[in-house]
Amino acid sequence: MTFKILYKDKKTNARLGLLTTKSGDIETPFFMPVATKATAKYLSTDDLISMKAKASISNAFLLSVRPNSETIRNAGGLSKFMSFNGITFTDSGGFQMYSPHIYLKSNDSGVFFKDPLNGEKFFITPEKNMKIQLEIGADVAMCLDTMPLLEHSKSAITEAVRKTTLWAKKCKEIHNNLQKKISKNKRQLLFGITQGGIYSDIRELSVKQLVEINFDGYALGGLALGESKEEEYKMIEISKLLLPEEKPVYLMGAGNPLELLEAISRGIDIFDSRFPTKSARRGTLFTSKGRISISNQKYKFDKSPIDFSCSCFVCKNYSKSYIRHLVSQEEGSGMRLTSYHNLFFLISLLEKVRDAIKKGSFNHFKEKFKKTYKDYINIEEK
Repeated sequence: MTFKILYKDKKTNARLGLLTTKSGDIETPFFMPVATKATAKYLSTDDLISMKAKASISNAFLLSVRPNSETIRNAGGLSKFMSFNGITFTDSGGFQMYSPHIYLKSNDSGVFFKDPLNGEKFFITPEKNMKIQLEIGADVAMCLDTMPLLEHSKSAITEAVRKTTLWAKKCKEIHNNLQKKISKNKRQLLFGITQGGIYSDIRELSVKQLVEINFDGYALGGLALGESKEEEYKMIEISKLLLPEEKPVYLMGAGNPLELLEAISRGIDIFDSRFPTKSARRGTLFTSKGRISISNQKYKFDKSPIDFSCSCFVCKNYSKSYIRHLVSQEEGSGMRLTSYHNLFFLISLLEKVRDAIKKGSFNHFKEKFKKTYKDYINIEEK
C-alpha cells in the first residue's frame, strides 16, 4: 500500500491520508510549490524548507533539456540536486502543450517540442519520458498526457483522451519494466492523468480507462484553466465516484485558497499551482480576510504587515508600505517576499486543514474560512 487513509470527515468527503514514497511519508492533503526548473521562481530551496513545504513539483521535459537528466542523476537525483529534503514530483511536460512557443504537434507515438531558446526540436515518446523521469529520480512521476484547452471542441477533447489513454498504457508498461530489479520500497510511483475538459461523459470515459491500467495515484488534468468553479467541482465529483477510494487524487493547477478547501471537501488529496507565485509577482496577496492588491495607493504609508494573522518572516519583518515600494519598482526582493508569503499562506492553510480533519471539525473550519475570506479584490483595491 502506497496510500493509507487515516481520518475521514463525517460531513464532507475530506480525508487525511499518508502517502508513502521511496523518500518517506507525507500526510495529505498537501500543496506543492511549483519548482519548474528545480527551483520556485525567486525562491531558494532554503525558502521552501523554512515555509515547511513538504513536497514540490518540477518539469521533467524542461529539466531534460537544461541541465539534462544525466546531470541530475549524477547529482544523486532531483532531491539532492536541489538540496530539498521533501517529496519530489515531476510532471511529464504535457502541460507544455499549453505553450505555443514550445509545443509543435503530437501523434500517437509522442509529442514534438522545440527549445524556445535555440529552436532545437525534441520528440518525446511515452517510453523516452519514463526514462527521463526515472533518471531524474523524483519520488512520483506523471504519465505523458495530452492536455486540451478549455476552448477546444468536444471532438478535439475526445481525441485528447484517446491519446492520453494510449500513452498511459505505454508509460505504465515501460515504467514497470525499468523498475523490475528495484525493491518495491525504492521504486518511483507513477500517477495517471485523466482528461475530458468539462464534458461529463468524456471525463467519465477517461477515468474508467485509467483505472483499468491501475496507477499508484490519479491526477485530474485540464481543470482550473478558466472554467467556472461549478463546472470544475462537478468534474471532481464525477471523477471521485469512479476513482478507487484507496488511491490518492491530485488536482493539477489549483491554487486558490477557497478552491482548495472546496476540492478537499470533495476528496482531493494533492495540489499544485503557479497561481500563488504568479499572483504575488503582480502584487496580489492572500490574507486571512481575502486577497489584496498591494499596489493600491492606500498602502503607500501603511506600516502594518500584509496579514496580522500570518506568522511568515515577511509579515513579521516588513510593512505593506515597503512591500508596495518593492513591487512597484519591480525589485527581485519584492518578488521573493510576496511569493514567499503567498506560498506560506497556502501551506499553513493546509496544515490547519489536516489538523481540522483529525479533530473532526473540517466542515466547521471551511465554513468559517469562507465567511471571512473575500475571494475578490474590491474596486477600491484595484
